[in-house]
Amino acid sequence: MSAASSDDRAESVRLIRDSAAGLAPRTGDLRRIRALRFEDPGFDRAVWKQMCEMGWPGLRLPEEAGGSALGMAEYCAIAEEVGAALAPEPLVSATMAARALAGTPHATAILTGERLILPAWQERPNTLDTRGDTTTAGGTANGRKIFIPQAAGADAFLVSGKDGLALVERDAPGVTLTTERTQDGGNFGTLSLENAPCTPVPGDLTEALEEAALATAASLLGVMDRVFTMTVDYLKTRVQFGKPIGSFQALQHRAADLKIQVSLSRASVESVAAALDNGLTGPARLAAISRAKARASDSGMLVCRQAIQLHGGIGYTDEADPGLFLRKAMVLCNLYGSATLHRTRFATLAVDSDEG
Repeated sequence: MSAASSDDRAESVRLIRDSAAGLAPRTGDLRRIRALRFEDPGFDRAVWKQMCEMGWPGLRLPEEAGGSALGMAEYCAIAEEVGAALAPEPLVSATMAARALAGTPHATAILTGERLILPAWQERPNTLDTRGDTTTAGGTANGRKIFIPQAAGADAFLVSGKDGLALVERDAPGVTLTTERTQDGGNFGTLSLENAPCTPVPGDLTEALEEAALATAASLLGVMDRVFTMTVDYLKTRVQFGKPIGSFQALQHRAADLKIQVSLSRASVESVAAALDNGLTGPARLAAISRAKARASDSGMLVCRQAIQLHGGIGYTDEADPGLFLRKAMVLCNLYGSATLHRTRFATLAVDSDEG
């Protein structure tokens, strides 16, 4: 990439981050987040509509499909800001559906905020298999999908199966949706389909799933970066024995270790996004995404747990904000593959890539 192209990309990313300030402020209070917890649908439809008006779900779609035709660097930047704000709106999952449906009226409905269509692809815990055992042949869908983020707010589902993708309306006969609360106050849906009417659509979820995994790593980066900043501010202002506790060398060392984890995660996410935008393909592409997701998942949990400890006793209370970040990290770290799954895939694919 030329210096001019690099500067243009950096400016594009900066503008994307600036666009998030009004809807997902990094330094805003968390009263909105607390008010939405453990309530259906788990997010604010008005805020989601605004995100759609800003074009966020269409960042990765080509312009002829109503999108912005931007790269993974921009997508990861907005995902990071959404993570830092703990925004519960289903940006990554809706973007995944829009990416797979690009060029269809269904994608347009997602991009305008008219309808929320969420991908229903997973049938077993800790897998990246988007096909499973579900069938969508003959205009009817049969199967069971699990772990659908913020499913309580969905109008329809993009269901993957042996026969390809199909659109299933939430209120169609033969459709049963049950939801369970997640640690961060949102919900996961389980979709049971028994001879449910469906509309086949072309394409598959493979590429969209990989991009969702990297965007989730970026969201985890936002979570850990903000809670780390919050913790450093606390260390500077909390006084004990007549001194700010941040002056104690032992705590300085712990904070430095956490800063390293945040910095390594940022380097990983941003370098992988840049590699994808520069055309990385094949096993090397998948290995790079797994590297970023595994690191972000592990580092996100470590930084959030340590942040609570560094806040002392108050950090363990629900009234304290650091706990909100740990709860979010607990949900994000296993979405689109756990750290263990991605480390295993990285080890396998990295060898294959070297041999190729």
